[in-house]
Amino acid sequence: MDYRMLYNRKNLHLARKMRKDGTKAEACLWKYVLRAKMMKGYSFRRQRPIANYIVDFLCKELMLVIEIDGSIHDLEEVRQKDKIRKDFLESHGFKVLRFTNSQVLKNITQVREQLEYWIEEAEKGNRI
Repeated sequence: MDYRMLYNRKNLHLARKMRKDGTKAEACLWKYVLRAKMMKGYSFRRQRPIANYIVDFLCKELMLVIEIDGSIHDLEEVRQKDKIRKDFLESHGFKVLRFTNSQVLKNITQVREQLEYWIEEAEKGNRI
């Protein structure tokens, strides 16, 4: 499916606010891994509205969504909403990778390596 069909301009103002008020983990992943095509030459966008959701990071070319989860995502209610969100995104052709704030802040090298591995497999035609 073409991402443009799911792009929701109605949530653009909220996405901009979330970009401005992002978490420290999101800022670190953006600054040290994803911005300016640093991740294997792919372009990532921050806080992109897809349907009724705003995803943390999106690479349209790879149909890859990256979510950074804080401790609130440990709550059962939030986990259920995350599953619904993931199922929706994956049903529209996206792959969703999740990392915790702690993973990003304490071991960004490992996060980078996991993303590189996923991209290398995707380039080979393997969907992980």
